[in-house]
Amino acid sequence: MAIEARIQNPAYLLPDAVKAINLLYKAAHSAGVPGGTLELVHLRASQINGCSACVDSGARDARKHGETEERLFAVAAWRETPYFTEAERAALDLAESATRLADRSDPVPDAVWAEAARHFGEQELAALVLWIATTNFFNRINAATRQQAPQNWG
Repeated sequence: MAIEARIQNPAYLLPDAVKAINLLYKAAHSAGVPGGTLELVHLRASQINGCSACVDSGARDARKHGETEERLFAVAAWRETPYFTEAERAALDLAESATRLADRSDPVPDAVWAEAARHFGEQELAALVLWIATTNFFNRINAATRQQAPQNWG
């Protein structure tokens, strides 16, 4: 049984929303965090949220930033693989904590934040938090309206 979108993506139905989203994207990607790290964070949050459209686009965009299949296949199990740098691990841990807000009373524990702050400056941390929140925003829109990954990429 094929799942179909309930409506076109709301961001495209409201032109001012696209402008705001583009500004968020630009801000998050202009603070010095490597593009590949942002793509890994996007992919991991999207996996947690079960957003097929964002998992698909996240993996494709990560490949454009030079990510290997080996690393992409391991993102869901990043803790158990040797493929990620300490900085990437800190960003992925921050992404998981900030995505799973209801899983614990202190959603982003001090240890998670401190490890991220060890690798990223204040503006980079701001960009990571903004990008994680933006990813979760995309995930929620896509889940609510049942947006799907493209079927024919060719």
